[in-house]
Amino acid sequence: MSLNRVLEKNKNRVVAKRTKKSSGTNAHSLYRRKETRANQRRFALKHQVSAQNRTSLRTMAAAGGGGAVKEVKSKAELDSLVGEGNPVILHFWASWCEASKHMDQLFSHLSTDFPLVRFLRVEAEEQPEISEAYSVSAVPYFVFFKEGKAVDTLEGADPSSLANKVAKVAGSIKPGEPAAPASLGMAAGPTVLETVRELAKDNGASHHSGQLSSGTGDQLKKRLEQLVNSQPIMLFMKGNPESPQCGFSQKVVDILKKENVKFGSFDILSDSKVREGLKKFANWPTFPQLYCKGELLGGCDIAIAMHESGELGEVFRDHGIQITDSNEGKKLAEPNLGKGGVTEPSGLSTATTERLGTLVNSAPVILFMKGKPDEPRCGFSRKVVDILRQEQVEFDSFDILSDDEVRQGLKVYSNWSSYPQLYIKGELIGGSDIVLEMQKSGELEKVLSEKGVTSGETIENRLKKLVSSSPVMLFMKGTPDSPKCGFSSKVVNALKGESVEFGSFDILSDDEVRQGLKTFSNWPTFPQLYYKGELIGGCDIVLELSSNGELKDTLSE
Repeated sequence: MSLNRVLEKNKNRVVAKRTKKSSGTNAHSLYRRKETRANQRRFALKHQVSAQNRTSLRTMAAAGGGGAVKEVKSKAELDSLVGEGNPVILHFWASWCEASKHMDQLFSHLSTDFPLVRFLRVEAEEQPEISEAYSVSAVPYFVFFKEGKAVDTLEGADPSSLANKVAKVAGSIKPGEPAAPASLGMAAGPTVLETVRELAKDNGASHHSGQLSSGTGDQLKKRLEQLVNSQPIMLFMKGNPESPQCGFSQKVVDILKKENVKFGSFDILSDSKVREGLKKFANWPTFPQLYCKGELLGGCDIAIAMHESGELGEVFRDHGIQITDSNEGKKLAEPNLGKGGVTEPSGLSTATTERLGTLVNSAPVILFMKGKPDEPRCGFSRKVVDILRQEQVEFDSFDILSDDEVRQGLKVYSNWSSYPQLYIKGELIGGSDIVLEMQKSGELEKVLSEKGVTSGETIENRLKKLVSSSPVMLFMKGTPDSPKCGFSSKVVNALKGESVEFGSFDILSDDEVRQGLKTFSNWPTFPQLYYKGELIGGCDIVLELSSNGELKDTLSE
């Protein structure tokens, strides 16, 4: 069969496949959860520690130096402690990261329960040499040592995994005894998890201590309606008013404070269902979102424009919103309003303020980082550089280690206490965690587009290059050595059976390629097989060509 005939045959095919979820999955998962809880209860009963034993463990901790977390001040000190050969757990944290604070409380708890283990803590950004040595690019991050060697790591706020990994590294407290701690370990995993969840809840929605029940469909819609109407003015933001987690949220908070109005807020980072649901509910894909009497006003740019024109105050008055400061004339005449209605930084000289303003606007995209893009001096800076390069965005950078006036002044100017700091068209986006999160959700690309910053290559051009990157090119789930779906595995086996050399691309690793290729090829499913840049088809067509003995000929014309 000629290539043209194959292509014509593919065009006439009607794709009518639907992937059905197994009805037994949820029941199986429920069974596994019940089984796990039962095992945990049996484990707890088997390894209960009496009050007397607990007291002796505390005594042992005092004698052996355990039961406390030690702050490491240098790499030499760390190397010395690790070199002693005792089990060591090292926590990389940052004072601005809420997840780090939550996990640090658990870390301190564990240090008491494992008295023979050294628990060490490093402030990642203040100790770049140590962070570099262990390739730390996000916090919280844990490194586990045994007999002087790093044997395991853990990235992110995962209480159960931390407790289990600590128990694994600690080993038995006494010969012949299980590796269970005095009051924690695997048996207490759910308790620890609940504790951290409570900590997160305390730092979650600033005006919603009682969370409504989550759900889908009508239940979620009802919950969102209750949330947007829970306060006359309601801001859905990243972080909370006292500690915003992105520059756009910070600006809207500042604007509302300048308007002298009381407002409620909800941290959308604390609840993914609210976060994703609100995008559809409001038909507004980004955050923050500002509501007045249940009606969406808009995001950061709209709030800024309305504030600068005086329209925002008029809307509040029209809706009967009470101004907390009745001396409105004084409010309007207040000096030192910066761009977007945000108060100019205090404590900086005019010359420093002007210099910083010039710097953040010196390029459409500028990154204030430690080191240079080709030689980052910290993992957080490297991560943002990598993200910008993945997005194919041209950007300038400023090494804050080379200029202490900029390093210290920018913290005040931006009201952002850590580095790196990414600015787009003079607006602060945030640090590494925010930029990474925005990239994963697609918000970074949207912000760049809205600000008129284009990448060096369109998705169509990128796809054209990819499908032609090898004479025979397979877009699949997973890799040829480790397929992630049965259809991909069948096509790989068919190609190997015909001894056909082929390139591959894991569409699970790049959502832009995964979604874009569906439109590019007018073919909605995967895998997709291409020959010399032309689509051959999916699994069924490849298997049909193989069974007819036409596959190798089709891929060699």
